[in-house]
Amino acid sequence: MSSSLTLFLTELLGPPPPPVKAWWDRADPHIWARGQPLLHAGAVWQHLWWVERGALRLYYLDREGAESNKNFFLDGALCWPITPALREQPAMFHVEPLEDSVVWSLPLPADPRQPLPSAGWAPWVALEHRVLCALLDGKMQREQQFLQLSARQRYAGLLEQHPRWAERIPLRHLASYLGMTDVSLSRLRSQMGLIKG
Repeated sequence: MSSSLTLFLTELLGPPPPPVKAWWDRADPHIWARGQPLLHAGAVWQHLWWVERGALRLYYLDREGAESNKNFFLDGALCWPITPALREQPAMFHVEPLEDSVVWSLPLPADPRQPLPSAGWAPWVALEHRVLCALLDGKMQREQQFLQLSARQRYAGLLEQHPRWAERIPLRHLASYLGMTDVSLSRLRSQMGLIKG
């Protein structure tokens, strides 16, 4: 019987070749409590994750232990170490749920030099290409926003590009992602008329 992840990926990419389906069917669902870590900095990232329901955050800790949010993944999102370096080297960030979440975990080959079972399958290659392009575009846009836009402009852009984030992610985590304090973001939201009196 096909797993929920297999059904999701089949709908996304089309029917897989038998070796790919056999790999997808190895995925297991886990219920992760809010704050329960999926990955610690320093560990090797060895799984593809699909967020069936919930929200994950990727974040860094600086030398003083302050958190800085890198990205968020909500319902239906796929998250995996897409480059060989990400599979080979210890992660530099942490991953944890922002709320109780159902996350499917699909093991990657133990040897990071070994290609994924889906390597060479055109729909998967196209998916990897789309994800890499989106990551690069996102990083370049984020860099430009921090260099050229005000805090208000950055928040307005987040509301437009990621409306679900604004609905689901606590303000303090959004503030960290935007490079401001939660107090500053609350004040900004008030100025924008987003806080009802």
